[in-house]
Amino acid sequence: MPALILLRGGGDLASGVALRLFRAGLMVVIAELAQPLAVRRSVAFSEAIYESEVTVEGVMARAINDPTDTLKILNVIARKQIPVLVDPDCISARTLHPLVIVDGRMTKHPPEPLSHNSLLYLGLGPGFYAPTNCHAVIETQRGHTLGRVIWDGATLNDTSKPEGDPRRVLRAPIEGVLKSNAKIGERFEMGQTIAVIGDKDISAPFSGVLRGLLHPGLMAVKGMKIGDLDAREDPGICQLVSDKSLAVGGGVLEALLTRPEVRTELWV
Repeated sequence: MPALILLRGGGDLASGVALRLFRAGLMVVIAELAQPLAVRRSVAFSEAIYESEVTVEGVMARAINDPTDTLKILNVIARKQIPVLVDPDCISARTLHPLVIVDGRMTKHPPEPLSHNSLLYLGLGPGFYAPTNCHAVIETQRGHTLGRVIWDGATLNDTSKPEGDPRRVLRAPIEGVLKSNAKIGERFEMGQTIAVIGDKDISAPFSGVLRGLLHPGLMAVKGMKIGDLDAREDPGICQLVSDKSLAVGGGVLEALLTRPEVRTELWV
């Protein structure tokens, strides 16, 4: 079995990590929910669950519904693609025996114990405390500590506040099914309807480009983030992983290379 990096979560942040590791020549597998909740879907490998396959910045990912189908997983890896497994409980770890597990689900809560003990277990963002519930945690909050590897302690506390203009984050006004024909990268004028939940419209708070939108048809709870509007007049940014994601990916790569017992196994 080749040395695998198993990433829990395939949202935009975790996808930036997967992209950076993949480009460094590492073999990456992603474990996701049956109905992923990524908002920046155009740069999230989790979108493969809905579309069977997806390409992010030239790297293709392919969905696999059976997380125990090791042969199929390895065949996808052999084609220089990233397998995205429907595997919310991470049962694939029992058969894949990943060298490293990176928890990038961003639940902001301490992780549940796993039956597989990898050589290195890394957590992204709040909820992790090294070395209590992970070997190291990577800072995900913008600032001078973004992407830093913490071997003893925790990241900065979650502020629950969006970066930049707080109006850019579109939230569900009520609980219900999200309905929308909007396309990521589409431009909206201030006040124009982007999506509907129940009898409530979700309108653009300012003129801008739709940077992200929860997959239409999913159930949203009140206050849940369902979209992201960008005031910059550049739809091209919707197809690029963020600088933040790449910085976090750099921190993960640093953590892998810091441990000699991991480093010597990565490209064997």
